[in-house]
Amino acid sequence: MTVEAVMKAAVVTQAGASPQYLDFPEPEAGPGEHLVDLVAAAIHPVVRSKATGRHYSSTGAYPLVPGVDAVARAADGALVYVGGVREPWGTFAERIAAPLAAPPARGCGPRGRGGRDEPRQSSWMPLTTHVEASGAPGTVLILGPTGVAGRLAVQNARALGAGRIIGAGRGAEALRDVRGLGAETVELSGDPQADAAALAARLDGSTPALVLDFLWGTAAEAAFGALSQMPGTDAVDYVEIGSVIGEGATVPASLLRSRPFRLSGSGIGSFGMRDYVRRGRDYLQLVADKRITLDVHAFPLDRVEDAWANATGPRTVLTAT
Repeated sequence: MTVEAVMKAAVVTQAGASPQYLDFPEPEAGPGEHLVDLVAAAIHPVVRSKATGRHYSSTGAYPLVPGVDAVARAADGALVYVGGVREPWGTFAERIAAPLAAPPARGCGPRGRGGRDEPRQSSWMPLTTHVEASGAPGTVLILGPTGVAGRLAVQNARALGAGRIIGAGRGAEALRDVRGLGAETVELSGDPQADAAALAARLDGSTPALVLDFLWGTAAEAAFGALSQMPGTDAVDYVEIGSVIGEGATVPASLLRSRPFRLSGSGIGSFGMRDYVRRGRDYLQLVADKRITLDVHAFPLDRVEDAWANATGPRTVLTAT
């Protein structure tokens, strides 16, 4: 009788449950995959959402190991960034069967790499796509700049040469920190009409070439209202990334007809994992060069329950036990 090999992993046993440090079957490397050992993996918002079963990409099958990407160590000792792991396995495990891997940038510690991936990719992907197609944007509007991903979006836009960055969100103190990163700010009230007027006043006739929206809901409706007031017919590339405020938002028909207006999304399913890894390699060099900064709070894998409960503050990273 064959004895199934097991490893230690963070395991979610049912929808809504927190992961526990348990035994889980060790993955077998399939075609094009290689077994690697965990070094560091971040608990991104998308990881939490997928683990609950509420994310649009969730399969609803349990038990599972969460985690969408990681820094790992290959058999030859080299560090690699990995993603695209087959479910029910994820990256919060001692071993990972990795189909996609890229060498990380030199000069960037593994914990930093693990803590900076998915949150930065959510804005890095649409930003680099826009720059490749149209050049550096003159003005970037970021809805929701106060979270980890939003703050990285401000830094990413600055690193890619945006002429002007405007962040709109809640919390005077948090917005003050965003201004310290080089953005102008608008404090949202939750009233779409009032917020549209405030955004239009801050834009002052400068149509944003790119909008990165981590909020959606009434914040998006405020942005649509402000954009409708912008003079001229400059093109707007509007990218929906998150839905912190709500899943629905009304788009005015007049806005769609008044200027070139492209509405798209950035998330799992909207781009290929190979492109994700390729662009990620370029980004990690910015981290290594210290042009992008982010606080990281590291927990060993066997303390995954404590790490999972650490929902606020610095980016939470799991490391090999």
